[in-house]
Amino acid sequence: MLARHKLDTLLDRFAELEHRMAGGVEPEAYVKLSREYAQLEPLVMKIRALGKAERDLADAKALLSDPATDAEMRDLAEMEQEELEEKVEALTQDVRIGLLPKDEADKNDAILEVRAGTGGDEAALFAGDLFRMYQRFAELNGWKVEVLSASDGEVGGYKEIIASVSGENVFARMKFESGVHRVQRVPATESGGRIHTSAATVAVLPQAEDVDIDINESDLRIDTFRASGAGGQHVNTTDSAVRITHIPTGVVVAVQDERSQHKNKARAMQLLRARIYDAEREKAANERTEARRLQVGSGDRSERIRTYNFPQGRVTDHRIGLTLYKLEQILSGEALGEVIEALVLDFQTNLLAAEEA
Repeated sequence: MLARHKLDTLLDRFAELEHRMAGGVEPEAYVKLSREYAQLEPLVMKIRALGKAERDLADAKALLSDPATDAEMRDLAEMEQEELEEKVEALTQDVRIGLLPKDEADKNDAILEVRAGTGGDEAALFAGDLFRMYQRFAELNGWKVEVLSASDGEVGGYKEIIASVSGENVFARMKFESGVHRVQRVPATESGGRIHTSAATVAVLPQAEDVDIDINESDLRIDTFRASGAGGQHVNTTDSAVRITHIPTGVVVAVQDERSQHKNKARAMQLLRARIYDAEREKAANERTEARRLQVGSGDRSERIRTYNFPQGRVTDHRIGLTLYKLEQILSGEALGEVIEALVLDFQTNLLAAEEA
């Protein structure tokens, strides 16, 4: 059952936000108010739709209980009652989900990190496959992907690649991808046709906004050095690469992709903020043991979460026991949404069960 007083409180708060924003406030206050307004609006629309559907259902029931209602009107009311009951049930579930405790970082953009694990060259190739899968998935969702740092594999793929992903609800959709991804296939270099098992690790961190974390310049040690690897003579003869150490936490990031030291520093700061923010969230989550238990899997990046089996053309997510025989469609990004939606649904179901308990 929905707590009506809670719905009324939300509606009152939404009306208050509308009134205050229309009345003229300071720019800084307006930004905060508009952010809260944007977060509440989808749920408020659902609550209002639910209220209307409930009123319409009550009207249909009143017609059916009135002995003066003629046969034709009664038939229409019966049809309408059935449709409205389904609508009320669906909207009630939507509102219940909307009332669940929110992860404040869900609205944030994300830092995506993919690293080759066990398996040598094949692991690097698989890391490349995973990154392209996320790249394509981002394109399909209208998100922007910008590579911050990359280390190429010897025969292709990546030893490591780090990118920022920006757009609507990026972290909310991508956060369950963190963990160990395993692949079973015959490598192109395997002459005997034997299936090899390799792995890559994925980490999805919420990008920190200015309001999320404050970093003091005095807490940073910034070193510059000459970039190594591809990039041409210019890259190798100037101190364009940047390494930043956050002294209080010991977090270290290094970026050397750009020829411009200024750009590398900006990217390194972006990555540093995300890692410190993620560490703070992790600490808070560990203190909330119940919330931690409800996550899909433990969120531990050493946990094997998914297997991509090429001989059988299947992908299995071990956390929820989901198997789809759509390997090519998932790796192309087109069917990845099916896996993510199943993970989100499982997470919401667990939260709803805990709320009811």
